[in-house]
Amino acid sequence: MVLELADIRILPGKGAEFDAAIERGVETVIAKAKGFRGYQVHKGIESPERYLLMIRWETLENHTVDFRGSAAFAEWRAIVGPWFAAPPLVEHFELLIPKVAP
Repeated sequence: MVLELADIRILPGKGAEFDAAIERGVETVIAKAKGFRGYQVHKGIESPERYLLMIRWETLENHTVDFRGSAAFAEWRAIVGPWFAAPPLVEHFELLIPKVAP
């Protein structure tokens, strides 16, 4: 399992619109992608224009090749891209310690 972490900055004052767009984009586009295993979106408290989108993929290639190389990626960007203040910073992580709180 691979975790994609996208650090997204949006245009000031556009939070409500982006909130709806990111949910729609993930649910209608990314969720249908090969290897998609789930997601979370976190919105900044001190920086409300900052979002962290965390997507779980079966493999790195499911994101970097299968999804990003597909027409679905352009569809995703068309839904959320108008609110980006800058291109998102995207990195991938693998689980090191699988401890969860009781």
